Amino acid sequence: MTPPLLAVLILGGVGLAFGALIAIADRKLKVWEDPRIDAVTERLPGANCGACGFAGCRAFAEATIRGATSPAACTVMSADQREEVAEYLGVDVGQAVDRVARLLCAGGSDVAPRKALYFGVQSCAAAVAVGGGGKGCPWGCVGFADCAVACDFDAIEMGRTGLPRVIPALCTACGDCVEACPLGLFEIMPLEHRLIVQCRSLLQGTAATEVCSVACDGCGRCAVDAAPGLIEIRSGLAVIDYKRIDTADISATRRCPTGAIAWVEGAQFTPSSLWEETAA
Repeated sequence: MTPPLLAVLILGGVGLAFGALIAIADRKLKVWEDPRIDAVTERLPGANCGACGFAGCRAFAEATIRGATSPAACTVMSADQREEVAEYLGVDVGQAVDRVARLLCAGGSDVAPRKALYFGVQSCAAAVAVGGGGKGCPWGCVGFADCAVACDFDAIEMGRTGLPRVIPALCTACGDCVEACPLGLFEIMPLEHRLIVQCRSLLQGTAATEVCSVACDGCGRCAVDAAPGLIEIRSGLAVIDYKRIDTADISATRRCPTGAIAWVEGAQFTPSSLWEETAA
């Protein structure tokens, strides 16, 4: 037998041996995967936004199948789509608390003037990195729309005073705006939490209102008017204990001298359809 032929036979034998070992390993070590995972994933919106609390739609499908969550936890699906997934799996649709992103600042350009002009990259993160954002209130919304750019669902639009407005009907509570805001002004809240302190300033008294007329000045009237323990003043700022939200009512907002604490129904600020009317 010639050396070339011998080499071919040896290599062929080695290849057959390894092929057999791989086939045996595949049979013995193969991990079975529930075929329903693919079927449920195909029924999901494919947004992979993470609003459900899982790392993407496939992970959500796996969790739904093993009973760790319910179809209702997907805030991107419509009611009919949730019903379809539930019917396919033979489970209840379940209930989920509607959540929405809230902006903890009401200081638009009409009430919170700038102390410096910024001419760099039109980005909140860039402006904050360069000079703190340029607003008189260093905790105030910069208004360069990083949150709106980050939102994949077009749930945030910018108003004429530079404040972003979240559209509850489109918001999936994915949290992208929370990550995008360099000042941490967004927070995901249950939609039923209507009492909101729209301020993050740590200044007190006239020092706060001199840089923003709608800032919380720490007067404490809201805490007095609210149910016991619902609101307390910390470092000159009203803080709501949302564990006691069932005791919240609009009375806590009535004596606020600046309007920093608000009772929100739906969207926080004036809808875009009214901005032009207001401006006119």
